[in-house]
Amino acid sequence: MLAPEILKKIKQIHIKSRRMADTMMAGHYRSVFKGAGMEFEEVREYSPGDEIRSIDWKVSARMGRPFIKQFREEREMVVMLLIDMSRSGFFGTGEYLKVEKAAEVASVLAFNAIKSGDKVGAIFFTDQVEHYIPPKSGSAHIWRVIRAIFTFRPVSQGTDIDTAVAFLGRVSRKRTVSFIISDFISESCTRTLRLVGRRHELVSILLSDPGDFLLPGAGLLTARDFETGETVCLDLSDSGTQETIRQMKWAQKTQVMDEMKRASIDIIDLSTEASTADALTRYFTWREGRRR
Repeated sequence: MLAPEILKKIKQIHIKSRRMADTMMAGHYRSVFKGAGMEFEEVREYSPGDEIRSIDWKVSARMGRPFIKQFREEREMVVMLLIDMSRSGFFGTGEYLKVEKAAEVASVLAFNAIKSGDKVGAIFFTDQVEHYIPPKSGSAHIWRVIRAIFTFRPVSQGTDIDTAVAFLGRVSRKRTVSFIISDFISESCTRTLRLVGRRHELVSILLSDPGDFLLPGAGLLTARDFETGETVCLDLSDSGTQETIRQMKWAQKTQVMDEMKRASIDIIDLSTEASTADALTRYFTWREGRRR
């Protein structure tokens, strides 16, 4: 039995995400992400204007006149959501925790996929793969994914992007469009991203919170790392300490973005206080422009 406050959050995100998919991003998803390839449909007689490279020379030789092969787009895709369930995701200084923002963006992507006739699957990971939801279609399946994000209790606390991406490469034989939703507090995984990216289209969604870069401005603070459990005492009244922390966090973020660039992976920068719809719409619009 779900706690009332958890059920309320699930319903809110479910309704809000469906509304975003229905209105704010209508048409963007389908135009950006095409099917996995082309399927042979039939052979028909050549007509003026048809492409020469489409001619089926064997059939043409047998029939004594030119015939061409016709193909149709294989529309259905598989969308995989790789969702970071590590301990650092349960942090937030505003309306959303990072894991709640992850649930929202995952839901919007899932609704867009389902509306386009695609299947959606999910991989929950920490420093190991914690849970795998095989790809399926239908709105009820989206509800299952959202519910799992809020109710799943991971075994580990750390983050290992490399392990999650490698698992995707093993379980998904068919090409997927896969979104890695994480704050990317992890060791380098450029090599694995490149290898798996040869078969699957990978898009990273970098989650952050304003509190990652700005701590309270006064007093002593005993801070504990969410994932390692290490503690350190900080003097927040010291401007030098504040600046050191801010620079360290920005350096980490820059390193992640550089790593994605080296691996030729698109990245969406999303703060817990920013609009999910705006961030995804900007990305889809940019992708549409790149295709032209």
